[in-house]
Amino acid sequence: MEIIKAEYLISSPSVDMCPKADRPEYAFIGRSNVGKSSLINALTDKKELAKVSRTPGKTQLINHFTINAKSGHSWYLVDLPGYGFAKRSQSLRKEWSKMIENYIRKRENLVNLFVLIDSRHEPQELDLEFVNQLGAWRVPFALVFTKSDKSTQREVAANVRRFLDALSESWEEPPPHFVTSAEKRTGIKQILGFISSLTANG
Repeated sequence: MEIIKAEYLISSPSVDMCPKADRPEYAFIGRSNVGKSSLINALTDKKELAKVSRTPGKTQLINHFTINAKSGHSWYLVDLPGYGFAKRSQSLRKEWSKMIENYIRKRENLVNLFVLIDSRHEPQELDLEFVNQLGAWRVPFALVFTKSDKSTQREVAANVRRFLDALSESWEEPPPHFVTSAEKRTGIKQILGFISSLTANG
């Protein structure tokens, strides 16, 4: 898939205020500081599309971007607030959590949720819990292991294997997964190809 146009559309505080569900939608989520904005910018080849911040928890709303591909397909890319331990009040974190859950479970045109995992670390309980919850909700998703350029290939491969092994305790088959680097554009074509195949088959 070749993206020819990517534009910010709107930020919504709740799922019922999101744009009309008139095209396929692909959302991205992960723990704070996992490299989500950098990945979105790499996918769209626009450096400033998603705001990159050194402050965890900067994304606070459901952010929609309109994407037009050379193939003629158009879809929404959605940047969701991160889950985890951003330095915000407990009440605000609960609000975010409910907003994210409502979006994931109620957004009828959501084709796939991309869950970003930091490839530099061994499996984190919070990530495993979130992925298992998606399984309970029957939400289609894929794993995206980020920042693969920050460690050796051996370390990255070991951490990916450990994560998938941990999932195998409760999953019969592993979900689709991609190993990426926003800086080196590793895995970008593969993710866009995955989106393209889902959109074409939709």
